[in-house]
Amino acid sequence: MKKLNLRSMAAQAIEKVVEQGQSLSNILPPLQQKVSDKDKALLQELCFGVLRTLSQQEWLINKLMSRPMTGKQRTIHYLIMVGFYQLLHTRIPPHAALAETVEGAVAIKRPQLKGLINGVLRQFQRQQEELVAEFNQSEQRFLHPEWLLKRLKKAYPQQWESIVDANNQRPPMWLRVNRIHHTRDEWLALLEHAEMSGFTHDAYPDAVCLASPAPVQALPGFDQGWVTVQDASAQGCITWLAPQNGERILDLCAAPGGKTTHILEAAPQAKVLAVDVDEQRLSRVYDNLKRLGLKAEVKQGDGRTPSQWCGDEQFDRILLDAPCSATGVIRRHPDIKWLRRDRDINELAQLQSEILDAVWPHLKSGGTLVYATCSVLPEENAQQIAAFLKRTPDAALHMTGTADVPGIQNLPGAEEGDGFFYAKLIKA
Repeated sequence: MKKLNLRSMAAQAIEKVVEQGQSLSNILPPLQQKVSDKDKALLQELCFGVLRTLSQQEWLINKLMSRPMTGKQRTIHYLIMVGFYQLLHTRIPPHAALAETVEGAVAIKRPQLKGLINGVLRQFQRQQEELVAEFNQSEQRFLHPEWLLKRLKKAYPQQWESIVDANNQRPPMWLRVNRIHHTRDEWLALLEHAEMSGFTHDAYPDAVCLASPAPVQALPGFDQGWVTVQDASAQGCITWLAPQNGERILDLCAAPGGKTTHILEAAPQAKVLAVDVDEQRLSRVYDNLKRLGLKAEVKQGDGRTPSQWCGDEQFDRILLDAPCSATGVIRRHPDIKWLRRDRDINELAQLQSEILDAVWPHLKSGGTLVYATCSVLPEENAQQIAAFLKRTPDAALHMTGTADVPGIQNLPGAEEGDGFFYAKLIKA
C-alpha cells in the first residue's frame, strides 16, 4: 500500500466531526480501508484520542498560538492537536511524533506551514510540565462541554465526577456468548485455551469482558457466530424482555442488529420483526443475521407511524431501543460530546414520547414492552417513563424501579457496562 500520512488523515477526520458535525463512525471506516492493518489501530487511536481530549487540545492551542488557524489552513489547527495528543497520551517516541506530524503539512498541501507546526510542538515540549499543571486547574479539565456538565451535575450531584471520569477512559471490550453454540463458561474455557482471559458479569448471563482488548478474528469461533462484540449493559435489554419461542416480537429502532440477534439467540423459534428508520444502517442488521446464521423479518420504517409497516398487527413483546442522546456511551463514541447540543435533549425526548405513544397500541394485552436508551439523562429516561405511565392507564411498570423513579439506570464504570436505562412495562 502507498505510504499515507496518518496524522494528516486523522486531522482531516477530526475537522469533519468538529466543524461539519459528521459522525466519526461514518468517517473512520472508509479511511481505515486505505491503510495497512498495522496502521488501522493507530489511525483510530489518534482520532478517538483527540476527540476524547478535545478541550485540552483547544486550551493548549490558545495558550501557544497568538491567533487560531482559519479558512483553508484550518486543518493545520487539528494537525497540531494530533501532535499534542501523541506527545501527551501515547508511547510514540517524541521525535517520531514530531517528524510525522510536521510531514502531515505536506500531505494536506500546506508545506509552507511545516515550520509553524514544528515551532508550536517544540514550544509545547519545553513548557509541557507547567502547561499540564495549569490545565489541570482549569474548568476545561473535565473534557466535557459546559452544557453537558451542567446537566450531569444537576442529575447526579454525588456521582457526576465519576461519570465524567468513566466517559474519559478507553472502554472495556465486552462480548456476548451465543448460547445456541456454547454456555458462557464453555466459551471462556475456549478463550483460555487460546491464551486469552476474561471475566463475567453478575447480572447478564451471556456477557464476558476481555482482560485485554483483542481483534475479533482472534476470538474463538467469531466467524462461526459463537460470539459477538456487545457492551454488557446493552445485553440487559434481553434479560428484561425475556423473549420466548413462538412469540411475535418487534425490535424497534433495531439497527445495527445487536439486540435483534440476541433475541434470536435467547429464543431461536421467535418470529422477530426488526424495524429501523435508517435504510443504510439496516444493511448491518442483515450482516449480523448472516454471520450468526439467524433469520428475522427486516423492514425500514418510522417508529412514529407503525401502521405503515405493520398494519394493525399486535406483538407479544416489543423492544424499543429509543433514539437518544447516547450520553451513556461517550467513552465508545467521544465525538458525541461535541456533536450533541443542549437543545437536542428536549427534541429527542419529544421524539421518544411520540414513538412510545404510537407503538403501545401494537402491544397485545398482557404483553411486555421494554423501553431502553444508552443515555444517562433523566429527561430521556425516568422522566420520560413517568410521563408515559401518567397518560397511559393500561401501562404498568414491572420490576424496574419505583413509581417515583421508574426504570433502572446503569451508569458507566471502569470495568462495568456503559450508561444504559431500562423500563419494563406490562399492558393490562
